[in-house]
Amino acid sequence: MKTIPKPLVMTNQWFIVLSVLAAWLTGWGWILLIPLAAGLMGLIFKFNPVMKTAGLFLRKPASAYIPEDFDQQQFNQAIAVSCLALGYIGYVMNWMILAYVFTAMVALSAFIAILGFCIGCFIRFQWQQYRHRRQSSRA
Repeated sequence: MKTIPKPLVMTNQWFIVLSVLAAWLTGWGWILLIPLAAGLMGLIFKFNPVMKTAGLFLRKPASAYIPEDFDQQQFNQAIAVSCLALGYIGYVMNWMILAYVFTAMVALSAFIAILGFCIGCFIRFQWQQYRHRRQSSRA
């Protein structure tokens, strides 16, 4: 099973939260393109520059940290990228309700994950349970 050290995941979450706050405070929607691009790179190329840079500052070997499941993080990143993209579209189109709703969702879910509860993990677990129940009822 492929894993990611928890400090790298938390760095990415903080990066998303702080980017959204910066976009809100300045009104510059283009700021969202930075975590959006990093997230897309992580999904497409399996290389997230935010996590890669944070990895340079780890003091112990990666295996010494609490592991986070890579597939779960990819699922969470897909949700974050979707919300950031819709938030950015809201800024570009000057649809501020769309911009604030989707940036608030991604910032809030990232911050809640920092505090210890992963909303994306809960959603993925429920989806997997639904698929399992559906598959079991067919057999």
